[in-house]
Amino acid sequence: MKQAQKMQQQLAAAQAELADTEVDGSAGGGLVSARVTGSGELLAITISPSAVDPDDIETLQDLVVAAVRDASRKARELASDMLGPLTGGMGGLGLPGL
Repeated sequence: MKQAQKMQQQLAAAQAELADTEVDGSAGGGLVSARVTGSGELLAITISPSAVDPDDIETLQDLVVAAVRDASRKARELASDMLGPLTGGMGGLGLPGL
């Protein structure tokens, strides 16, 4: 029972650390970048002025989606690395994307 409580405390600490950790992703060679927390919350989008072409909004939209996906993938990998040993293959225990 004490071992289960200790594991639960470690898991809660790792989840809190994930929520405080920021991960960056990018697309278009850095033209668009996205920042998310380790738990997957989108914090910011940065767009280089050179990525903005009023005649080609679709490319910019694609770059934004790609940057967010890249940052989200990195956040999932970080969560898996941090929580994997604690969950013993039971998944992310309710964390998005795991």
